[in-house]
Amino acid sequence: DGCDYFCSYCTIPFARGRSRNGRIDDLVAQARQAAAEGGKEIVITGVNIGDFGKTTGETFFDLVKALDAVEGIERYRISSIEPNLLTDEIIDYVARSRAFMPHFHIPLQSGCDEVLKLMRRRYDTALFAHKIQKIKEVMPHAFIGVDVIVGTRGETEAYFQQAYEFLKGLDVT
Repeated sequence: DGCDYFCSYCTIPFARGRSRNGRIDDLVAQARQAAAEGGKEIVITGVNIGDFGKTTGETFFDLVKALDAVEGIERYRISSIEPNLLTDEIIDYVARSRAFMPHFHIPLQSGCDEVLKLMRRRYDTALFAHKIQKIKEVMPHAFIGVDVIVGTRGETEAYFQQAYEFLKGLDVT
C-alpha cells in the first residue's frame, strides 16, 4: 500500500502514505490459505507493487518466486506494475514459471516523453517500448494491458498526437 512516487496527477502518497508491504512469509501463508479454501488464481496488485519490499528488505522478484512455489494455486497474474520496476529478470521468470500467466498490466500514462515529464513519471517511452518488446520476445502471446491518461495540464494537441502514434505502434492488447 502507499507510494513513494509523487506523480503530478495523483494524491495516493498524500492519502495512503509511503510504500509499505507485508512480509513474503505472510503473503505465502495467505496464498496457501486461499488454495486450501479452493482458490485457483491470485491477481497480484497494489498501489505500486514493483516497490514491494522497501519496508521488509525483500523484493518483488523474491515474492514472485515464493508464490510460484505455492501448491494448489494454478494461476497468478501481475496487475499494475510500473515499467521502470518491471525487470527483465521478472519477465524472463514469468516466461518459464509454473503458474504465472503471460499477463501484465503496465501503466503507460502517456506516449509522449514531454507529457511523462509533466506527470513526473520515472520512465520514458523508450523504456516502455523496451519492456513491451522484451515481453513479446519471450512470450509472443502475452496479454499486455496499459493505462493512458489524456488531458494532463500542459498537454498540447501535438503531444496528444505523439502519444496516440506511440500507442498505435505498441504491440499491446
